[in-house]
Amino acid sequence: MKNLIVSIIQTSLHWQNRAANLKHFEKLMAQIDKSNLIVLPEMFTSGFTMQAKQVADVVDGEVLQWMQSMAFKKEAVIIGSVVIEEAGNFYNRLLWVNPDGTFTHYNKRHLFRMANENEHYAEGKSRLIAKLHDWRICPLVCYDLRFPAWSRNVNWSKTFEQTHQYDVLIYVANWPERRSHAWKSLLVARAIENQCYVIGVNRIGLDRNDINYTGDSMVISPLGEIISKTKANEESVETITLNIDELNDYRTAFPAINDADEFEIHI
Repeated sequence: MKNLIVSIIQTSLHWQNRAANLKHFEKLMAQIDKSNLIVLPEMFTSGFTMQAKQVADVVDGEVLQWMQSMAFKKEAVIIGSVVIEEAGNFYNRLLWVNPDGTFTHYNKRHLFRMANENEHYAEGKSRLIAKLHDWRICPLVCYDLRFPAWSRNVNWSKTFEQTHQYDVLIYVANWPERRSHAWKSLLVARAIENQCYVIGVNRIGLDRNDINYTGDSMVISPLGEIISKTKANEESVETITLNIDELNDYRTAFPAINDADEFEIHI
C-alpha cells in the first residue's frame, strides 16, 4: 500500500455561475503536477445557494462530464459537491469521479436548517466509503462535521468488530468566517477521535448573501496535528502526501478502537 498524494483547492466562487467556476477550477488544476486525489469545495459550481432549481445539473450532465474530463487529464480522482436534480428531488451531492470515468456519490446527510437547506434539498441516507490505491476514504459535506456519530470510524454491523472503516475523512464546505473557530476545532477533533487523516476544504471570499468565508482549509494527521500550509483568506492549491506507515504505526501503538462503544444509527 503506497502513500496517498492529495491536492486541496481553496478559492472564491462565482455566484451561481457554473461556466465561470468550471473555467476557474480548470485553471487552478493546471498547477497540479501529480496527485491521486483533488478535492474541491462544497457547491463548487454555484456557491452555497438555496435556489436549487436555477443552478441544478442532471446526474449525467455538464458538471459530471467536466469532472470526468479533468479526472482523465490529471490522472486523479476529483471530488466536490454540486446541486443535482434527480427523480424530482434536489440534492447537495458530492461526486467522486475516477480517471477512467466511473463515478459514485454521497448525498449530504445533515442539511443546514439555519439557512433552510432542509426545505430545498433532500437528505442523504447512507455514507460513502470509497477506495483509492487501497486507501479507504470517507467524504462528507460541511454541516456533517458537527455530528460525530455519522463519521465514527468503527464497524456498525450486528457482529461488531473493532476495526477502522476508513483511513481518510474528508469534509468539503462553504463554512462561514463567523463560525471558523468551530470549523478548525471540529476538524482536529474528528482526526483525533477517529485515528485517521482529516481533510477540510473550504471556500474563501464574499457570497451574494454577504456571507464571508476565510477558507481555513487544512490537512490533519491522526494525532490532530495540522500538516498543511494553506493560509486563511488566500487562494491556494496545495499538494500533500499522506503517509500510510505513520497511520498504521500510530494505530498499532495506540489501539483506542479496541475500547470503542458499540452503537447503531437508525435512519
